[in-house]
Amino acid sequence: MSLIHRYTSKPLGLLLLALSIIVLSASSAAAQATKPTIVLVHGGWADASSWNRVAARLQRDGYTVIAPANPLRGVKPDSEYLKSVLSSISGPIVLVGHSYGGYMTTDAATGDPNVKALVYIAAFAPEEGETLSEVLARNPGTEVGGPNLILRPYPGGTDVYINPVDFQRVFCADLSTRKAALMSAEQRPIAAAALAEPSSAPAWKTIPSWYMVASQDHAIPPATERFMAKRAHAVTVEVNSSHVAMLSHPEATTKLILAAARATD
Repeated sequence: MSLIHRYTSKPLGLLLLALSIIVLSASSAAAQATKPTIVLVHGGWADASSWNRVAARLQRDGYTVIAPANPLRGVKPDSEYLKSVLSSISGPIVLVGHSYGGYMTTDAATGDPNVKALVYIAAFAPEEGETLSEVLARNPGTEVGGPNLILRPYPGGTDVYINPVDFQRVFCADLSTRKAALMSAEQRPIAAAALAEPSSAPAWKTIPSWYMVASQDHAIPPATERFMAKRAHAVTVEVNSSHVAMLSHPEATTKLILAAARATD
């Protein structure tokens, strides 16, 4: 006679079986609730789809993932937008930024008790008062500038694009030419004003950080990435990657995010 048959052959057995199912369901829900929500913030000249390969892996591991659209209008308004997203999430958060998205995560997480870990993927991790232009000028090697950029005025400001001719070399040299051309056509511009807007008090001074250095980055010089990682006392890994490590090295990127997530347990 099966265990289920013995339980269900009597009213008391039915009750015990129901209670067992409830307890198991509650235990499963509690285990799920302990996992932090992972928020993935893209940078300039990209969009939330740049996280697709990483987000899919994290979801397979049972994590709730949110990849909001970064407005790319300025450090302060973009950070305030991200703060509004974070405030809608209950429970622990692992906050991940790529490139300019690091400015948002650095500013938005300050003072938020739910953010338990910061992860920088070839990202800016600025000190208070630092502008993006100042950070880029710290070491030679960036190709984000001059003729590699196209400026397009819009009402109230100017948008900055990477010249399609230079996009693959500057942004994603280790992706296929076909993929780079598509990304170039779909790139979301960043407002020129954002390049000169200073960061506020950095969250990495109070929140544990992880950093992925992209050793073949032509956007942020790798030497600058190493400097920012060291300054933030971040757990640091290095990959032989272009600026878009989350696309060309999704497994390594996911592994670093998971290390940060598990450290929050």
